[in-house]
This record gives sequence, structure tokens and C-alpha cells, in this order.
Amino acid sequence: MSASHADAVTFSDLSRNPRAVAERAARLGRLRVTHRDAPDFYLTAADREEERERTLTTASRLFLALIKHDSTARALVIAMPEVFPWVRHLSADELRAFTLELVEALSDAAELEVDATTQEVIAGWRATARIKADPAHYAEARKPTSGDFGPVQVSA
Repeated sequence: MSASHADAVTFSDLSRNPRAVAERAARLGRLRVTHRDAPDFYLTAADREEERERTLTTASRLFLALIKHDSTARALVIAMPEVFPWVRHLSADELRAFTLELVEALSDAAELEVDATTQEVIAGWRATARIKADPAHYAEARKPTSGDFGPVQVSA
């Protein structure tokens, strides 16, 4: 869920008039604070954020319970194409693996506050679907390789 420009203030606004900005954040539920030289952040009431955390934890535990009682994760696997239309390019085994990995990442987000993993899981499986969607690229990717391709560039 993203904030519109009407739901945003500048860092300078916050510095100049913190009471008005805090009141606005309380009224709206959360307020985006833009910063020219740094990443934006949200100002939100602690009780609202705690409620969001409890909601994520409940959803995560529900998904884990579904998988625990149905090792094939049938209900979740059936729902995945509605959420991620590109899963049609994955095999049935890949779709089940993606579903399990996603539920585990959601659990980590809820229970351990490790949020980045969920988006990494989605991006990784989406990349797999993207390469499989193009038969020529997929065939090329499956060809054996040999030799040293040199050092790997890692960006932080």
C-alpha cells in the first residue's frame, strides 16, 4: 500500500512543525515523510503498527497450519495463480516449492521481522517463470557450460 502525495510531508515540514505532522499522521494512520538526501520513511502510531504486525503473524500462522495439515498445500497452490499470474510457467513441483518457500518467508517476516526475504523469494521465482516463458531463452539457459567465466560482480 503506497501513500499518495496528499499523504506525504517533507522532512523539513516535520522539522519545522512536528506537532502538526504528528497530528496529521495520527489522523491518517500513517504518513510518508520524504527526504531529499535519504530514503523516505513512514510516521505511524505504534498501536497501528503493532496491529499490522499481529495481522501478519496471524496470516502467516494460518498459512503454516494449512501446509502442516495438507503437505501438498493444495488450497494455497490453487490460489497462487490469482495472486501471481506468471506461475503458469512453473511446473507443478516448482509451484509447490514456491508456495512453501513463500509461506516460510512470510513466517520469517512475521515472527523474526525479516521482511526482505519475502520479496527475494517472489523475485527469484518470478525470474524463473520469466526465463521459462521464453522457450528460446529457456533452452539456452539449460545448455551445459564449460570454462571459467571470470570473477562475479557483486553489488551491495
